[in-house]
Amino acid sequence: MKNVFAAIFALLLPVLASAQLSISGKVTNTSGEALPGATIAILNPSLTAVADANGKYLFNNLKPGNYTLQASYVGYQTINKNIVLGANIVVNLSLSNGTFTAEEVTVSSTRAVKNSPTAFTNLSKKDLAKGNFGQDLPYLLSLTPSVVTTSDAGAGIGYTGIRIRGSDATRVNVTINGIPLNDAESQGSYFIDLPDLASSVDNIQVQRGVGTSTNGAGAFGGSINIQTTTRRDTAYAEINTSGGSYGSIKNTVNAGTGLLGGHFSLDGRLSRIHSNGYIDRATSDLKSLYLSAAWYTKTSTLRANVISGHERTYQAWNGIADYVIGDNTRKDNHTYNELGLMDTAGNFYKNQVDDYLQNHYQLLYDQKISDKLSFSGALHYTKGSGYYEEYRPQDAVANYGLNPVIIGTDTIKTTDLVRRLWLDNKFYGVTYALKYQPQTNLNMTLGGAYNQYEGAHFGDVVYTKESAGIGPNYEYYRDNAKKNDFNIFYRAEWHINKVLLYADAQYRHLYYNFYGIDQNQQNAQQSIELNFFNPKVGITYQFNEQNNVYASFAVGNHEPNRDDFVNATPQNRPKAENLKDFEAGYRTIGKFFSGGINAFYMLYKNQLILTGALNDVGSAIRTNVPDSYRAGVELDGKVRITSQLNWGLTATWSANKIKNYHQFFSNYDDGSLVEETLTTTTIAFSPSLTGASIISYSPFKGSEFSFISKYVGKQYLDNTMNQNPAGFGIAPDNLSNPYAANRYLKSYFTSDVRLRYNFSISSVKNIGVGLLVSNIFSKKYEANGATYPDIESGHLVNYNYFFPQAPRNFLASLNLSF
Repeated sequence: MKNVFAAIFALLLPVLASAQLSISGKVTNTSGEALPGATIAILNPSLTAVADANGKYLFNNLKPGNYTLQASYVGYQTINKNIVLGANIVVNLSLSNGTFTAEEVTVSSTRAVKNSPTAFTNLSKKDLAKGNFGQDLPYLLSLTPSVVTTSDAGAGIGYTGIRIRGSDATRVNVTINGIPLNDAESQGSYFIDLPDLASSVDNIQVQRGVGTSTNGAGAFGGSINIQTTTRRDTAYAEINTSGGSYGSIKNTVNAGTGLLGGHFSLDGRLSRIHSNGYIDRATSDLKSLYLSAAWYTKTSTLRANVISGHERTYQAWNGIADYVIGDNTRKDNHTYNELGLMDTAGNFYKNQVDDYLQNHYQLLYDQKISDKLSFSGALHYTKGSGYYEEYRPQDAVANYGLNPVIIGTDTIKTTDLVRRLWLDNKFYGVTYALKYQPQTNLNMTLGGAYNQYEGAHFGDVVYTKESAGIGPNYEYYRDNAKKNDFNIFYRAEWHINKVLLYADAQYRHLYYNFYGIDQNQQNAQQSIELNFFNPKVGITYQFNEQNNVYASFAVGNHEPNRDDFVNATPQNRPKAENLKDFEAGYRTIGKFFSGGINAFYMLYKNQLILTGALNDVGSAIRTNVPDSYRAGVELDGKVRITSQLNWGLTATWSANKIKNYHQFFSNYDDGSLVEETLTTTTIAFSPSLTGASIISYSPFKGSEFSFISKYVGKQYLDNTMNQNPAGFGIAPDNLSNPYAANRYLKSYFTSDVRLRYNFSISSVKNIGVGLLVSNIFSKKYEANGATYPDIESGHLVNYNYFFPQAPRNFLASLNLSF
């Protein structure tokens, strides 16, 4: 009988060796409090779990062997733990407060935390990596609530845009490690200047509404707070390659030393991205570099970052004329770009490009002064230089400060020429935060920044068909600008039993000197000074660890941008905007469902709204309106249907209105202006309904199949809701083309499929393969546009331009980690 049992045991040994085991446990802080939502990862192979409402996690179907567990949570230090798995085991993980590490302190002063009375979404490095196939950063944020993204080239590589709650990128405050990214003059954030930044990002927090006080321009639609690479204790090297439709390719190399001698680490990345774009002549050639060196002691951290990016893109920012898209006789009416850029021989000018190099230097320092007091500060310097070059057929020499030239018997008043419009700028300053926690239920932060911007705007003529008196590299204008921006804020959070009381107040002072139109209608140096006070208060009631409700009130003030100032006289300059933001919501974290609902009412005074038109360099033209508002409800949630199947869903319904709006149409028949008065109208580019869905299924270890859907409702291109001035009908030629007859973007619903599979072999820590098929049903739609209506021959004529998005297209990726 013993021999029989021995034989059976011997036969079962291979089965026992391949037994499916589990690792479970609980994630807490050092006080023993659960950390629901903490991320727990197995690094070899790559697996991820999220702690439930009680901080518990579980990994099933594991084979015996050696594993490394990693646990992380915003505001706490990440820890690794090596496990030898031979049976089902319980591994509890305790995270230490991360207050005194650069990875958290540097950004914590500008961020909301778990119970803050603010609407926000956190995205981890793993969340971003799933969608990072080389598209611009806004595309990785497109599934967060109330977000709409656009692409000039049609496929997400090149110039892209982002709107939050209908507010464009000039109203979205963006910081990298607490340092402002928004351009000081245009106020936009151009992620194309930092290609593949996502490959060096550890986490992002997207706030909606005014949110918490931060550095840089005030948030009117939301904030995007980016934290770059944090400490990794072991050495690593990664190679990532993506490629697909429209000649798109991305090559990235990441490497790091890990922690050397317990004190020093060095991380670096090189990236190159190329795409021909979906739109004809919308190519992008992008390069970037990231370097980060850090020195750690027991009570301090010093980190130096260098982030460099160079972009060279063909100009596609004017969009496609409606008559091109509406002409069904064309073979592919969405991939034709008609910009009138041909020379007299009928050839398109090949160097119609935007070329810009930007280098960011950051020095971040954190110091633990005592158990109750800590300091975080940063010095930063950004240098940018570049131009956009364009061909101008038969341009008037008078536009370049010249008189007509007589050559022989000919008077040269116009000529074909090529010009470059340059921007050479620098931005530098200091940010700081002093954090004080006198007791466990009370913490305070005193923070702020002083930043200075210097920008030189100038134009050169680099070629003329006839000399016309223009020599080589003739400079025909130069505008210099300087902007000083000082802010200081104080924030306090006080926990009283189940109640969190929140107070936050910011003072901001601006000085802006620029070259613009003076009171005598002459160009001269001008200056303005503005002072803003932005208070915020809120309250959160914690029912238990899983559920809370909150309410808040915040005030935001925002200055006009450069174009608003330089194109107006002192008597008619646009006014600064004021926003009063009311928010209230409910959040829950459970084992099978986590999510929340948020209601908002944003009341504006003198909001600068888009007219729907663009100027000659693709920037939006705006005007003040005295009374307007945005009100709505946001929903977001994630359902765990089974251990392998999850469904994430977001939806926003909103009303975005202007009261008593006056639109003026130019009447070219008699040179007059025709006024149309609308009692209540919808704000341009503000859909009333947006939503996103992601269904993720993991049929086996290391795999994930995702079906992603996005809905964006109808958007008007201007603020007339497509209404025409009284007595003027649509021009007959426009009626035959539905694109020309309507000044709006149709609603669209698109679907993507994303596949990811990660596995390892003995010599490679992780091999990741991925496939993204976008717009799988080849929906024809336009995500952005512009309109220039006027009156001709007694009829309204719409000159519309749209940005068509690509039909079905794909990107595939291969990632090797060592």
